[in-house]
Amino acid sequence: MAPSPAELRALAEQRAQAEQRAQAELRAAYSQAFATLRMGQAATAEQQLRAIQVRAPGDVNSLRLLGVALLDQDKVTAAVETLERVAAASPNFWHARADLARAYRRGGRLEQARAELQRVVAAAPTLELAWLAYGDVLVDLEKYPDARVAYDRSRACDPHARRIEEATAALVAEDRKTAESIFREILKTDAGHVAAVCGLAAISLTASRPADALRLLRHALKQSAHLPLIFRGLCQALTDLSQLPEAEKAVRYLLKIEPENAQNWVTLGNVCTRMMRQAEALTAFQEAERLNPKEVRLKLSMGHLYKTLGQRSACEEAYRACLVLDPTMGEAYNGLAELKNYSFGEDDISAMRELLKGDGGDDKDQAQLHFALGRAFELRQEYAAAFDHYALGNTRRRKTVSFDIAKFEAKSRRVAAVFDEGFFSERRGAGCMDPSPIFIVGLPRSGSTLVEQILASHSRVEGTFELPNVLTIVRELDQTERERDAYPEQVRSLPLDLLAKLGQRYIGETAPLRSGRAHFIDKMPNNFSHVGLIHAMLPKAIIVDVRRHPMDSCFSTYKQYFAEGQSFSYDLNDLGRYYQSYLKLMDQWDRVLTGKVLHVSYEDLVRSPEANIRRLLQHCGLDFEPACLAFHETKRAVRTASAEQVRQPLYSSGVGYWKNFAAQLEPLKVALGESLQRFPE
Repeated sequence: MAPSPAELRALAEQRAQAEQRAQAELRAAYSQAFATLRMGQAATAEQQLRAIQVRAPGDVNSLRLLGVALLDQDKVTAAVETLERVAAASPNFWHARADLARAYRRGGRLEQARAELQRVVAAAPTLELAWLAYGDVLVDLEKYPDARVAYDRSRACDPHARRIEEATAALVAEDRKTAESIFREILKTDAGHVAAVCGLAAISLTASRPADALRLLRHALKQSAHLPLIFRGLCQALTDLSQLPEAEKAVRYLLKIEPENAQNWVTLGNVCTRMMRQAEALTAFQEAERLNPKEVRLKLSMGHLYKTLGQRSACEEAYRACLVLDPTMGEAYNGLAELKNYSFGEDDISAMRELLKGDGGDDKDQAQLHFALGRAFELRQEYAAAFDHYALGNTRRRKTVSFDIAKFEAKSRRVAAVFDEGFFSERRGAGCMDPSPIFIVGLPRSGSTLVEQILASHSRVEGTFELPNVLTIVRELDQTERERDAYPEQVRSLPLDLLAKLGQRYIGETAPLRSGRAHFIDKMPNNFSHVGLIHAMLPKAIIVDVRRHPMDSCFSTYKQYFAEGQSFSYDLNDLGRYYQSYLKLMDQWDRVLTGKVLHVSYEDLVRSPEANIRRLLQHCGLDFEPACLAFHETKRAVRTASAEQVRQPLYSSGVGYWKNFAAQLEPLKVALGESLQRFPE
């Protein structure tokens, strides 16, 4: 009996409902696969998408996504075959054709990739993905000007361009919370958005998390292999991680694409400076100056570099050029003041005074004006006026840094508790046995640059700079727990082989700074807190502690404006307590590592140079060489505030110099307490 019309309608409705359910299930499966792919789980996404293809053979959307999943796994041949099927089935599926071009490029088929992308951007000129891919292919073909045009078009076509600009403006204004919120909002709708990923990397860099930034930037490289925005971030992240050869490679690659970008040359100059290739750094800065002759901060950087190289007249000329471009620039005045014997004229002093704004103005700029005026009056032996300006400068600078002396004291006690005799007896024989590092520790302005210069005058010793590598390792250990305060206790749980690996890492990271001598110097003064870790990682490393009478040392530090770090130095009470913590830690190292650290007195070195230099060299396992006595004749770059002094013969005028300010320094005496009894007048 034939079905009735009503039964036929019911059957049709059932079939329609079944088809709708099947379509809904496919859409849900597709959405799940898409989300899986966005999370970076390409292998899982591939399985999900193949299952969809079984249920809906030839579905172009899931087939295109399958091609992308294969490409993300470097299954290039399979990706090409899959995406070619999509292009054949749907010739105007421009997103898929752009992905096909990406697969061609990954397979080395550059001309095919270019031809494919030329068709795509002609037919779909607002497709950002296609322009990005086109830029990558053009870079591979060394068509750099054309590549820049393609990247510019990709940025112009970005549907999130306005929000990216808002986030970037927030980041420049140091509103990281707003910037991060916008970047993450964009990534919710487009998980591979390159500019948003780079924005999060920039936030990580400003928060001193370069490893996080590097991870994000490597993810961005999966979306675009050559985009300059990515490489700018890579340069900074790799530099911060002390991966200097990789940083140089990144910036030189960037310069191929953007040779007329002055900031790229500045970045190269900064990397070369870190790698102790000052002549190359100067050439890079000069190229940047050619491209941007009115950039005042570029001239300031060149002034600092001339100072490092000992080119005094060029240094003064650069700082003066800054003041021509910007007569209000306190940093240029302070640069001149840090030449130590630079004499400011009445016009200079009047100009600086006119720039003072009481409690107003920018704290850093006002601080540097006060430091410069303090130096000007000090050279005139007007000590009371000099101290007033130093005090005002320190007050303003203190507002710009975060430092808690009580937390530092507590941390120092924790360090002493962890690195006890038992710690080292349990780890005897562990660590990397490389004997090449010589660590010079102590407090700033205590004579460490002088000792470095003496040692660097020896034929077997490489003079480097204040290297950040140990502090970077400490910071990474600190951040292994949510509170970011895991060091030093975290070291107790480190396997012995990991201590050796940390030592090997240190040697590897510093290798680009060396030229083949038996030893090299790391003069980071703050490493005095980490002598225990250094010995655990590098038990054969040589350690020298340079100390100076605490009144001279602390006051000399108090007079110094530090561009970064040393945030304890802008308050006399903090300085005194910090010095006490330093002494207690050095006493701890003497107890648990007997004979490990050689203590060099600045005053003894000045009074009896040859005897103390011989003692220093003996501790380092070096034969005496006359050049170490004539250290001031050694030609090398010196980056610290003592660059001018170490190019002169020894002098004793700095011993007891603090007495010219005895009345004003009474609070420092109180803060130093009983520690003063350990130092004869």
